[in-house]
Amino acid sequence: MKRVSQVTVRKRLVTVFLFALVFFIIMSFRLGYVQFVIGDMLMDKAEELWSRDIPLKPDRGEILDRNGNVLVENVSAPSVAIVPRQIKNPQDTAEKLSEILNMSVKDAYDVLTMTASVHIIHPEGRKLTEEQAIKIQELNLEGVYIAEDSKRFYPHDEMLAHVLGFTGIDNQGLAGIELSYDDKLNGEKGSLSFFSDAKGHKMNDMADLYTPPKDGLNLKLTIDERVQTIIERELDLAEAKYNPDGAIGIAMDPNTGEILAMSSRPNFHPAEFQNVPAEVYNRNLPVWSTYEPGSTFKIITLAASLEEKLIDLEEDEFNDTGSIEVGGAHLHCWKSGGHGHQTYLEVVQNSCNPGFVTMGEKLGKEKLFTYIKNFGFGQKTGIDLSGEGKGILFKEENVGSVELATTAFGQGVSVTPIQQVTAVSAAINGGYLYQPYVAKEWIDPITGKVVEETKPIMKKRVISQETSEQIRYALESVVAQGTGGKAFVDGYRVGGKTGTAQKVGADGNYMSNNHIVSFIGFAPADDPKIVVYLAIDNPKNTVQFGGVVAAPIVGTIMEDSLRALGVEERENGFEKEYNWPEKPRVEVPDLIGLTKKDLQKYLTNLSIEAEGEGEYIIQQAPKAGETVEQGSTIRIFLSDDNSKSRE
Repeated sequence: MKRVSQVTVRKRLVTVFLFALVFFIIMSFRLGYVQFVIGDMLMDKAEELWSRDIPLKPDRGEILDRNGNVLVENVSAPSVAIVPRQIKNPQDTAEKLSEILNMSVKDAYDVLTMTASVHIIHPEGRKLTEEQAIKIQELNLEGVYIAEDSKRFYPHDEMLAHVLGFTGIDNQGLAGIELSYDDKLNGEKGSLSFFSDAKGHKMNDMADLYTPPKDGLNLKLTIDERVQTIIERELDLAEAKYNPDGAIGIAMDPNTGEILAMSSRPNFHPAEFQNVPAEVYNRNLPVWSTYEPGSTFKIITLAASLEEKLIDLEEDEFNDTGSIEVGGAHLHCWKSGGHGHQTYLEVVQNSCNPGFVTMGEKLGKEKLFTYIKNFGFGQKTGIDLSGEGKGILFKEENVGSVELATTAFGQGVSVTPIQQVTAVSAAINGGYLYQPYVAKEWIDPITGKVVEETKPIMKKRVISQETSEQIRYALESVVAQGTGGKAFVDGYRVGGKTGTAQKVGADGNYMSNNHIVSFIGFAPADDPKIVVYLAIDNPKNTVQFGGVVAAPIVGTIMEDSLRALGVEERENGFEKEYNWPEKPRVEVPDLIGLTKKDLQKYLTNLSIEAEGEGEYIIQQAPKAGETVEQGSTIRIFLSDDNSKSRE
């Protein structure tokens, strides 16, 4: 037998050792790689195989008004989650669940026996009431879990519906602010995870894992709930009184572009949007609708004429015969026979169409349309609400003398309400065109700290401070001495302009006795804090003039809003001129401490309604010093004890 040399043996041992060493090194690197590099990934995959997740949805961010009042919040609305493999008796479980969830036993059984790791019963098991959730928990059914969820709640019902919008069953934004800012309001999902074996049975020796949801950010709007409530109230009253085809109201801070209130009719409840036609909840009329503005558009023609120094309000004059001929067409004034000899300030006060035609002719189409575009017409304002319209302007190459004339007094062009409010704000705030917006601040729901804030965006300056002052002066005179008299507010300086616009029918012709009547006002006239626009579409059983229908409503909105905002009264404006059948307002006298016999001299302009017994007046309403319409009722409270006076 051949003997193997020691050298050969040694070589073989070294070779085996080297192979073993290399193998050991490779295995060490592999184990290290698995342990330290991909260990977490493999563990996650393993947990995915073993774990079953019950989804936990975050609370959607609340929506607040500018003062922190809740406009939209959340209420608990849990859902039913099932793990089919854990359900030992699906027939019995189906019978019990079907009764609580108002679904058939067959449908419940089909859901409980489906092939799925975790399933949310939809739609019957979504957004449960508290009573339903408690009943299911008390049954303690295997494989049936209650997943925390919520739904939107609107404490003010229909208020601000088109602006707020609404959400779907999964709390996803579908319209309005809810859609525009869905990503920030929505938050991030969490889960409750448990571990199960290959057959789906829960592994009780392993602890459940809880991943908390991250709630969405709260949104503070520019909306002022007080002003919004006032506009909602007045639109409701107008709807009841005039039965219009539609109505629109907007209030804005002219110095920032912040929307203080916005509403329209017809309206809807955000939680019940399915119960109204899509054209109702899909159309936020203040930003979507377009129509001929009528005389409110004359403010732009006036601004351009003053900025170009083509007219002097006090010195230049115009003789209105009732119509003016342009390019073979006769364009009429609203007043038959015209207004006669006027200054251009009176042209504005009287809303005289021929007078504004002459302003348009002085400007020429190039200058007039340059100003119109600079004021933002023919383009979106950029408001952070979906569905905004652009309006329609004549193409300059198609503008002849007639088109130029009609554009000068607001006919033949199409604009949106938000464009008008934004443009008029620029005309009276010193000439600054701001981008309107409704989202003011984003707030962390845990800390309450502001994490993001919207700053006003000034797009351009369109006219000078001097021109803006002249416009405020002219428009204040419209309310005190012209067609806007019914918007006059005693104690405040109010400026504004009426509008009465014809509507175009399906045949392309103007409709008869079917107008959109409007009024746009601002106050205080010397230092504007609020601009209010109101339009009523085809009011019934009334004279369809903006000064008759819309102006008094804006006056009421303006008065109540200014008081709500704490704006001080001003007495140094235009004196109000009263035309028949209007009557001057009277000041309420101080009656406290007087006797019933002393009342006789106060009964000329006021009526008295007394309560209580006795000789002395101890209380009165309204208070002394307030102004009321002639013939108003003053309530007094009587007592024999005069010492109770002024308590």
